[in-house]
Amino acid sequence: MSDFAAFETKMSAAGMGDAPIRAFRRNYEALLRNESGLIPESAISPVPDLTTYTALTDSPPAGPELLAKAVVIKLNGGLGTGMGLQGPKSLLPVRDGVTFLDLIVRQVLALREASATPVRMLLMNSFSTSADTLGHLARYAANGLADPREVELMQNQIPKIDAETLQPVEWPSDPDLEWCPPGHGDLFPALVGSGWLDRLLAEGVVYAFVSNSDNLGAVLDPVLLGHFADSGAPFLMEVTRRTAADRKGGHLAVRTSDGRLLLREVAQCPDEDAGAFQDIDRHRYFNTNSLWLRLDLLKEQLAADSGVLPLPMIRNRKTVDPRDKKSPAVIQLETAMGAAIECFAGAAAIEVPRSRFAPVKSTADLLALRSDAYEVLPDGRVRLHPDRAGQPPVVTLSDDYKLVDQLTPLGVPGLLKCRSLTVSGPLRFLPGVIIEGDAAFSNSGTDPRDVAPGVYRDTTVGW
Repeated sequence: MSDFAAFETKMSAAGMGDAPIRAFRRNYEALLRNESGLIPESAISPVPDLTTYTALTDSPPAGPELLAKAVVIKLNGGLGTGMGLQGPKSLLPVRDGVTFLDLIVRQVLALREASATPVRMLLMNSFSTSADTLGHLARYAANGLADPREVELMQNQIPKIDAETLQPVEWPSDPDLEWCPPGHGDLFPALVGSGWLDRLLAEGVVYAFVSNSDNLGAVLDPVLLGHFADSGAPFLMEVTRRTAADRKGGHLAVRTSDGRLLLREVAQCPDEDAGAFQDIDRHRYFNTNSLWLRLDLLKEQLAADSGVLPLPMIRNRKTVDPRDKKSPAVIQLETAMGAAIECFAGAAAIEVPRSRFAPVKSTADLLALRSDAYEVLPDGRVRLHPDRAGQPPVVTLSDDYKLVDQLTPLGVPGLLKCRSLTVSGPLRFLPGVIIEGDAAFSNSGTDPRDVAPGVYRDTTVGW
């Protein structure tokens, strides 16, 4: 086995504790064994029908006693650089200057008010998002949501691996590029290494609801909390039905060897099984990355696994400077938080409505979110308009709108009755434009074209 000492020395010098070092060591040793992390179609079967959220409508919601034992954890480590952002994605305005983070705070404050309990909020920040996030939270000091000692769970960082030597890569011109995030599977080492797991348990907090900060549909639901508590399950994953827009997202499956649920991400799918992976009728359930954890059972499982959950390793090949494809090749090792479903006996999944899944991964998602296809409720929740019957509009934008600053001049058309919208070239939707059915707009010129007010139904418009 190759010497791990250089990695351990580097991580220790950067302040990484025992838990993240052991987790990285496990993945590194899997890399040396040349484990691919691939999950072939032959090793899994589709998931049978699951319990649905709608079947819980007659179930009593969690009361104040249970809510007092809950914590909301938001994954907040992303910068949104793919959309041209220089800061945390959670500080991106959704509507009227109100950011993702503002809406998350509103959700937590609404829970506190409704239950008269101090529902906890933790933000899993990265070294890139911590300062800006805490700066924004200063406005909520009166609500007890500004002190980093009370609201911040710091994500770890791990060394990039030189693809040639399999040792820590060195890049003296920008040492920050020698590091990378370990994926949201780092939640578990971060909870342990930071002391937050023991602290929460000591404070009587047993139930954790974890979701992405860019998914504004994901809010701690008292009905789901009550269901989770009654089930006794150690782990519950929220899934929803896959649509054409989700074909490349991770899906749930059953491992045929032992019958356990598992999560398969696209990076874990062999090329020859891509067709089955994207078959939304075969693999019907899409991981929303919203999870429920029993923290006491998590601690027990960690002890049984020698302190490190055996999450499948995901191998990514990149260059040390992602902007310079001629810089040295590196390997980045990641794990997925949802993959922990296979680590717990008795782990379960529940089918939730699409209203609980409204992520923003691109400017196309943001355009849809800013339209009337979604509702922003007073308690901070964001959901698809009920008239959409759980189906989001499929928005496709050309590279003219890849960055948030480029999106603003486009305008926001009405998409309440839109099935799909395709936009190519410089355009401006004037106020009063309504899209229904399937519509495509294109401009092959360089000067912006105005789309006049009116209803555009099942049409193609071009210049």
